[in-house]
Amino acid sequence: MTTENTEIDQKIEDVTLDNNATEEQVLAEELTVEEQLTRDLANEKDKFLRLFAEFENYKRRTTKERIELFKTANADVVGALLPVLDDFDRAIIEIAKAENEAVSKGVELIHEKLKNTLNSKGLEVVDVKAGDEFNADFAEAITQIPAPSDDLKGKIVDVLEKGYKLGDRIIRFPKVVIGQ
Repeated sequence: MTTENTEIDQKIEDVTLDNNATEEQVLAEELTVEEQLTRDLANEKDKFLRLFAEFENYKRRTTKERIELFKTANADVVGALLPVLDDFDRAIIEIAKAENEAVSKGVELIHEKLKNTLNSKGLEVVDVKAGDEFNADFAEAITQIPAPSDDLKGKIVDVLEKGYKLGDRIIRFPKVVIGQ
């Protein structure tokens, strides 16, 4: 009987150990499930924050683009009128030579009205004149000629065509001749 009891005790002990191991495994799996859920929650929070930040950046960028579009929406129209403004400048010079006071005065009035209208829409002349240092960011060099004097080397010798900007953006660069 002792042997039988020992065997039965051994079997009971083995079953108890198996049950304890199974319970520990279930607890470990539950902790793992909790840890997994915690990790998943952290990942989803991170995704949400990134998506939210991306959406905020998108809103900011589109708002900025919309404002920029409103500022420069008329750039094409104003750009198309620049040759007309140049023709007016040339016409005023030629009419002044003809010494016809009434025609000269009329053309100057129309010219001023056109200039004022374009200025009210944000058009500004890029201020470049002979003797200024040449800067490729604000002027377009058409040609180089030998400098008439040493102080004009690398500087603007003549302005062939005025440049204009609309707001902060240059819509036509001034065309200049620089000294070499």
